[in-house]
Amino acid sequence: MSSTYPTNVKWGKEFIEIQLNPSAGVSGLKSELQARTGVPMERMKIMPKSKGLWKGVLKDTVDLSSLKLSAIKLPIQILMMGSATLPVEPVKKTVFLEDLPPEEAAKMVEPSGLINLGNTCYLNSVAQCLRVIPHLRDGLKNYSPSVSSGGNQQQTQVHGLLLKSLLSTFDTLDRSPAAISPNNLVMSTKMAFPQMAQTGPQGQPMQQDAEEFYSSIMGAAANELRGDNVIRAAFHGEKCGPEELNGATNVIDAVFGLKMEETLTCDELSTAATAGDDGDKDAMDTTDSNALVEPPVTTYDLHRKLVCNIQGGSDASSQVNITHIAEGIQLSLTGKLEKYSDALGRNAQWTRSQKIARLPPYMVVQFGRFYWKATPDSQDHAGVKCKVMKPVGFQGVLDAYEFCSDKVKKVLKVSRDKAAAEEEDRVAKKLRGEGDADDKKEEAAAMEAEMTGDEEEDAALQAALAMSIAPEIEPQGPVGPGLPADFQGLYELFAVVTHKGRDADGGHYMGWVKADNSDSRKADDKKREKIGDTDEDNDDWFVFDDDEVSPCKTEDILKLKGGGDWHMSYLNFYRAKK
Repeated sequence: MSSTYPTNVKWGKEFIEIQLNPSAGVSGLKSELQARTGVPMERMKIMPKSKGLWKGVLKDTVDLSSLKLSAIKLPIQILMMGSATLPVEPVKKTVFLEDLPPEEAAKMVEPSGLINLGNTCYLNSVAQCLRVIPHLRDGLKNYSPSVSSGGNQQQTQVHGLLLKSLLSTFDTLDRSPAAISPNNLVMSTKMAFPQMAQTGPQGQPMQQDAEEFYSSIMGAAANELRGDNVIRAAFHGEKCGPEELNGATNVIDAVFGLKMEETLTCDELSTAATAGDDGDKDAMDTTDSNALVEPPVTTYDLHRKLVCNIQGGSDASSQVNITHIAEGIQLSLTGKLEKYSDALGRNAQWTRSQKIARLPPYMVVQFGRFYWKATPDSQDHAGVKCKVMKPVGFQGVLDAYEFCSDKVKKVLKVSRDKAAAEEEDRVAKKLRGEGDADDKKEEAAAMEAEMTGDEEEDAALQAALAMSIAPEIEPQGPVGPGLPADFQGLYELFAVVTHKGRDADGGHYMGWVKADNSDSRKADDKKREKIGDTDEDNDDWFVFDDDEVSPCKTEDILKLKGGGDWHMSYLNFYRAKK
């Protein structure tokens, strides 16, 4: 079966979406465009806009299957010129929603919710967010439980049942136009994680922590979804080689994992040397302190989420006013700790600093809303779980550049500098009244399609030819699996789990998921709705209150920052912005 590639064809002021099939050849491409536009094949002039295609006007002798289409950024962009003189294909017969089978009707209406089976909103909200991650679903579809005798076979069976029920829940939601009951997922969750089967004094199920459920199910999936075959299936074989994976051995670490570079530096060496110089110690101590050298200690660890620290530094001693997600993440990556120093021969204060050494295609950020507060004056001294209500803002895009290691920054900087230069050039031309150069070329090409003069047509062809043979920028090394070569370190928000209520062991969880038609990776529309006077796109979202599903907008999502009794973000799900 031959591969097809999503392609956008610019024809005048219209955009036509097709699936380019290289095996069908040039005649197959022209035949489809003729049926869609009414432009006769012999009058078509097809030119490339994406780099890596043919040069100039497409000739009938070009072998499309010889082009390296898989290396071109999708969707492929091409330009067609020509006047329509033939009738186009008739519109398909209207089919009413009531006449569709349930699985087809489910695709036409709002997505389905999950019934609350007794304090299971923590599970329902996380499941709705994970449901829209194709890499995870593809990994689950290719999962086969291990039958080897090694390891904990009982645990493998329980985890296998959990993963199968999770995938089954996703598939049932896709097929059902109404809310469904997650019975099997709830039962398998309680079997895999007995702490989530706790009940109250009257036997009712107790509320659980949504982050604990997310981390637990990610840990179970990481133990089971192992091997190169499953990883390749999850990524469909694209950009998931050893260099991109950089040590990831399972689907979860490849999709969500952040390889963290941690550096520890001793804070007390300079103080010891200064004290020796002042003569506060004997001559032996002065000589030793002046010669003290404690090299930084660098280690690597794997995290499956970032933490936005709300109260202050990660050592829980500093009290910094955190108002934005980037500030909280930066604070969580630094801190102080006590550690033995070989140079000083005793425990000393060290500074801990973490940087991202490998970026994932999907990133999860946990807001540190809950913490444990000691109660030494209480009768049982058991302590109490508290919730931080203060507001912490976030936008629809998270820039991970400042959290990365120097090596990763170097790769990202190439794409960021290129994008910045293009934006500066666009703004400069706009200020000079020239407008966007690409828009003017496309408008000129659209006008040429309606003109019969050979001179004007030749000028447009020359412009398209010059655009197609422009020099390409050499691609940089990978910074993670499944990321584009021109990735700038930007992540777009696509799902949120919120918590409402002041009780850390109660309250209510809800899921908020971006609608499919608001995927910014598909959008070239410059007239998208904005939020007020900002550049923030006001896209379509859905809020999942268990079995009740309602539409909302990005401006509603940005209000989930906390600061009152309204829903506030607890888990933010991001995907790489292309």
